[in-house]
Amino acid sequence: MYLFGARQKAVSFLKACNARKVPVKLHIGCGANYKDGWINMDYDRHAQRDMRVDVRQGIPFPDCSVDYIFNEHFIEHLSYEDGLAFMKECYRVLKPMGVLRTAFPDMDTLIKAYQDDTWRNMEWVRLVKAEWFPSGCYMLNTCIREGGGHLYMYTAPEMKRRLIEAGFGPDAIIQCDVRSSRHPELLNAERRADSTVIEATK
Repeated sequence: MYLFGARQKAVSFLKACNARKVPVKLHIGCGANYKDGWINMDYDRHAQRDMRVDVRQGIPFPDCSVDYIFNEHFIEHLSYEDGLAFMKECYRVLKPMGVLRTAFPDMDTLIKAYQDDTWRNMEWVRLVKAEWFPSGCYMLNTCIREGGGHLYMYTAPEMKRRLIEAGFGPDAIIQCDVRSSRHPELLNAERRADSTVIEATK
């Protein structure tokens, strides 16, 4: 019943986008970051969203119906298995030449900041006022685990490997600078500067 209702709503959004002749753009795991011109999706009841969707049950859009998918600091909240299933769903719903853009905290960056003892300069540490953490080890454990909220952390090579498993071609996956893209619709997408960003084209 849940998926049936979500699919009905998805069809309504598709019809509206087609009528206005605008790209179909999904913002998944939007939280409080509502993006105008996007279909904002989140499972949290308190999120500012257009659709309440648990992507672990699938993305309720038809095959080859979506132009762009964006998610920021979301994928690490899915398990290893659910993360791959999510990437496969993104591949399924994207149109040919559709783009998936994923921004995530990079484990390599965390480890380097720990090793160099520069972790107090990281954006997320300042953002959550965590300069008081007693050590780099405490910081690393806190970020990787996030009270159980983070289920699988990625590096850029690991993200590429999983996207290939999901169906994207190796030459169709590129790393981008934060807020930069070859696609105007994806420019300035991120709020978090401390992200690694990967775009995968179907």
